[in-house]
Amino acid sequence: MTIRQLTPFGKPMLKHWLFDPAYKNLNHGSYGAHPAVVRDAQRAYQELADGRPDRYVRQLHAELLDEARQDLATLIIASRDECVFVRNATTGVATVLYNLNFQPGEVVIYFEPVYGAVENGITSLKEHTALQTRKVHIQYPISEDEIERRFHEVVLQTRKDGLKVRAAVFDTIHSVPGVRFPFERFVAICREEGILSVIDGAHGIGQIPLDMNTLQPDFFVSNCHKWLYTPRSAAVLYVPKRNQHFMHTTLPTSWGFIPTADSPHTSQTSKKKSSFEELFQFVATDDYSAYICVGAALKFRKEICGGENAVMRYCQKIANEGADTVAAALGTNVLQEPDLRPGEASQMRQCALTTVRLPIAVADDQAGAMPSGASVILTPEEADRASEFCHWTFLRKYDTFVPVFRHGSWLWTRLSGQVYLEKADFEWLGGILGELCEQIARKEFQ
Repeated sequence: MTIRQLTPFGKPMLKHWLFDPAYKNLNHGSYGAHPAVVRDAQRAYQELADGRPDRYVRQLHAELLDEARQDLATLIIASRDECVFVRNATTGVATVLYNLNFQPGEVVIYFEPVYGAVENGITSLKEHTALQTRKVHIQYPISEDEIERRFHEVVLQTRKDGLKVRAAVFDTIHSVPGVRFPFERFVAICREEGILSVIDGAHGIGQIPLDMNTLQPDFFVSNCHKWLYTPRSAAVLYVPKRNQHFMHTTLPTSWGFIPTADSPHTSQTSKKKSSFEELFQFVATDDYSAYICVGAALKFRKEICGGENAVMRYCQKIANEGADTVAAALGTNVLQEPDLRPGEASQMRQCALTTVRLPIAVADDQAGAMPSGASVILTPEEADRASEFCHWTFLRKYDTFVPVFRHGSWLWTRLSGQVYLEKADFEWLGGILGELCEQIARKEFQ
């Protein structure tokens, strides 16, 4: 990719992306997107593989993968031999938990809300191993101190039950609702409590600054295809050297498998890489070209967007401006801490995902008074149908999409900030959401 001129954020940036001109991509957070120059880089790698398959798979793949891992390691401030690729964050979390080889009496604690596929993976692991689980129930808005209190309460009760808390799984940024979780705080808490921290950073890399050397989590995984602009699907799995002895297999088990009798730290002096690195170098035949597009994505972010800090600042800024705009249009509020003092910045909103309340209340018992700010009260079943109504209307009528979901006693929507969006996009969305909420209030979603 040749050096290009910086492009202003907002609509001028769209010329670099692959979206249909009629489609407005307001949901970058779900599946990510990549610019045309990154697509071109991926196709060039695919052509190399197609031209000389054996040479590519047996030689070039490993060389290019090492370069991409170094780029990622530099970005998240880690060592290259602590960073490997997996297909996505769900795969990364599942791989870590599988390798921990849980014994009778050992427990994993995780937080509600949790990404559904991760919870399903934990449930599946329970069905096949001795693993037990405990869940920390939290409902936003909630303070960081209260989240910590509830976590300690679950840890204490688990230990009183005679069980060992082996690991805790938590997010950098929740998917639904879209808010930043105080993951730095909980890494430190886990370290003090002797609990392994397993971070599902699906929305981390490319959206918020990350420093593994300072944070020192026990395990961390983050999607590159969401906010870093690589093609789908690619994720980085960070395992510090002190924990690499846990890692014996990939999912599926493949060529780098390390039998339990062997240690991932033991390798022949002639090897250029650790056994941990080789474990993830080639996991079954697949198209791994998305992995090696990290360099092209970073180059685009630097030469077209102005660098990592510029991208992160703008995405966070437009996500929050957009949220305030939509909330004003609906006469509601943006999800944030309940205990903020005047002028204090919300930590939950220090990211490019924001969550806005719709004027639609949800309750099992509808006999009570209408909550302040609500236009209608729905049953949980009606709320689910109303969400589906919004989703299909977005896709079929407006050629866009934002998630609408139930959390607590309200319906909410999640917004994604991105370099190709501007305030006018959210003004347009606010008008659409207002119309949909009026239809829902009239029960026109049946």
